[in-house]
Amino acid sequence: MVALCLLACPLAHAAGVRVEIRGVDEELRANVLAYLSFERYKKGGADLNADTIERLHNRVEREVQSALRPFGYYEPQVESSVGDLGHGEWRVTININPGKPVLVAHIDVRVDGSGENDPLFQRILRHLPLHDGERLNHTAYESIKTDLQRTAATYGYLDARLIRNELVVDPPNRKANIALELDTGERYHFGATSIRQSVISDALVRRYIRYHEGDAFDLTQVLRTQFALDDSQYFSNLEVLPGDPDRSTHIVPVNIHADPSRRHRYSFGAGYATDTGPRGTFGFEDRRLNSRGHSFSVEVQAAQVTKYSLQTRYNVPIGDPAVEKLTLGGTVEQRELADVTTRTLSAGPSITEVTGSWQHVWLLTGMRTTGEDLNGSRTDRLLVPGADLASVPKGYLGEALFEHPFFAELRGSHAALGSDANFIQLHVQAERVFRLGRKWHLLLRDEVGASLVSRFSQLPTVFRFFAGGDNSVRGFAYNDLSPTEAVCARSSTGQFLRNPNGSCQAIAQYIKVGGKDVITGTVEVIRDLPKNFGIAAFFDYGNAFDSFAQLARKCSPAAAQQQVCTSLQYSVGIGLRVRLPVMTLGVDIAEPLSEQCSPATQSSPAGCRRPGPRLHINFSPKL
Repeated sequence: MVALCLLACPLAHAAGVRVEIRGVDEELRANVLAYLSFERYKKGGADLNADTIERLHNRVEREVQSALRPFGYYEPQVESSVGDLGHGEWRVTININPGKPVLVAHIDVRVDGSGENDPLFQRILRHLPLHDGERLNHTAYESIKTDLQRTAATYGYLDARLIRNELVVDPPNRKANIALELDTGERYHFGATSIRQSVISDALVRRYIRYHEGDAFDLTQVLRTQFALDDSQYFSNLEVLPGDPDRSTHIVPVNIHADPSRRHRYSFGAGYATDTGPRGTFGFEDRRLNSRGHSFSVEVQAAQVTKYSLQTRYNVPIGDPAVEKLTLGGTVEQRELADVTTRTLSAGPSITEVTGSWQHVWLLTGMRTTGEDLNGSRTDRLLVPGADLASVPKGYLGEALFEHPFFAELRGSHAALGSDANFIQLHVQAERVFRLGRKWHLLLRDEVGASLVSRFSQLPTVFRFFAGGDNSVRGFAYNDLSPTEAVCARSSTGQFLRNPNGSCQAIAQYIKVGGKDVITGTVEVIRDLPKNFGIAAFFDYGNAFDSFAQLARKCSPAAAQQQVCTSLQYSVGIGLRVRLPVMTLGVDIAEPLSEQCSPATQSSPAGCRRPGPRLHINFSPKL
């Protein structure tokens, strides 16, 4: 009995109305369903008896006519029927012949007043969604009115009004005439800005303002000022609001009011990715050390690759404080780079500036870095000037970015600066997402790095390139693609067995020590799925090497043993994408297409093998 009741309940709950609409396209069908009382009753879960069904059926023709009128169909032919399927189920069938539509015979849209020649209104007039001879569409007509009025209110034409607003429809002759005329009146300008806050100096607050007194009023610049001050993290309960306009002088004052935000901020985080393994982060930030807006932050991170990292930043706002700053930074870290362990202590200033759509960072870093592997260790003391160039969105206000479509960094060092190594290095990364359709995306990503150094051994390990991993050539482990270096066999006393010329008498093994140059790239196609899911198919390529001249498509084990050539590695795979509020979780399975060749050692002969598939879990910017 219990089982029968459980089966009967879902059947009873499923009882209702099935609506079938024929004869119109998907756009019209969706609007008809929105107008139908049948649909509203069905969604409301109300019980439907024969009397209610008949009453709702009598409304069908009138509701269909109302649903088609906004699309220019004023005389549709509608036939409908209701069938009783039993058990409280009903089928409503609606056959619609929309007929011939009403066409726009003439449309006249004008702008008068001081804004007549304003490019903002001229752009609207040049791109009207309705033209003579096209099917009448009420939504497009309303959008023209809305665009005119919204543009006027946004850009300072605060006295604007529609002096003509006519839509005359002649259904029997299937034609319509439209006349719209906007009188903009005089354009208003920014007046004085009053500031009420006690957090930082008013002079610093004014440097965040995106407009000037006397400029033509522009509400978008008021909003950008709000965003810039919000992103500064100095304030809470921030309001940037236009005051009452002065109708005689055509001036709009602006009022800024803000309360202090919480001065100290603590952050804790934990995560996992196949590149880093488990990781944990602790951060502390003092958002305002003084009224000049200086701030200080400390971040500590530990992970499988980065054994420990301590970073400190002292920031001083300069120029436009929303996007420009002077930073005094310091870092202490230990990292595992393939078979080399590095310990680095660095400190130095940097200046961040933004010009147009480009962000420039000028750096000068003093560092002491040690690279240790089975062949021993080397310590370098360096003074490294550098410059970074990154693309930023139009109207960038300093907010944190998860990705840059283009990023380049230039680093170098020389003995004339007191450094132990002479080198110059350029590293460029580019990424672009193309929309292929409503649910399809194409991701292209490329990376090129090159170093100019007299001897490879002079290039400190922290500046060497590796490939492989979640955001590189998937199918290979993190930093797994790298030139190798021989480790000599040892004697019973632990001494390396070397020939008089320094070469190994016998090679115990090879270790991965990084390369001077790198090339990697990705071609990925993503298909959106329901509920914030997606599926991807990708092709990756790349490798790290010691010279572009050595790059070849095929490299024999013998040539690899002599380190005279290298080859690009390839992989393909599929992945699942889970879109979270601010980022995307990727779970990929990648299969290498190329073989990895290892030279002979004392314990194993030379040979090539193809690694098996690898699982990659990572977080990336939202796509």
